[in-house]
Amino acid sequence: MKNLTRFTMLVTACFVLAACASKDPAPVEPAEPMEAKPTRPAEPTVTAVDPTDYTDPRNLDRGDSLLSRRVVYFDFDQARIKPEYRDIIAAHATYLGANGGARITLEGHADERGTREYNLGLGERRGNAVSDLIDAQGASASQLSVVSYGEERPANNCSQERCWSQNRRVEIVYTSQQ
Repeated sequence: MKNLTRFTMLVTACFVLAACASKDPAPVEPAEPMEAKPTRPAEPTVTAVDPTDYTDPRNLDRGDSLLSRRVVYFDFDQARIKPEYRDIIAAHATYLGANGGARITLEGHADERGTREYNLGLGERRGNAVSDLIDAQGASASQLSVVSYGEERPANNCSQERCWSQNRRVEIVYTSQQ
């Protein structure tokens, strides 16, 4: 019985000690500093595109850049380039000069007046006029090709001056932009 009494007293003492224990948790020693987790590399900063940088291929499709303008219009029965289109042509010449792998096709068009043969010749003269100016401003002749569609591919099909003026044109078509 002595053993039972001792055992009971021992269990009771454990309960008393457990009940008297402090409710505050023991202070935690600060852990050693953890190594910083590797962060994702910073995203490259996107620089704003200068619409007047005619060597930058991103400007080919930006509406505020001259490189996005690719149609040159002509007066009736003329292949002379109007002054308002010279800056557009110069921008494309600069691009071609800076990007030796770029290629364009100059598609010459005419309105429906005149014979088929005459309009094919007029479309070719218009394409050659643009080609000569681009070539003179620094592009290589090997980057340029001229094709004439004459009256075969009108931009507008009505038979009035406002429509014919849209059909007298050269379209600058990039076949390679590099």
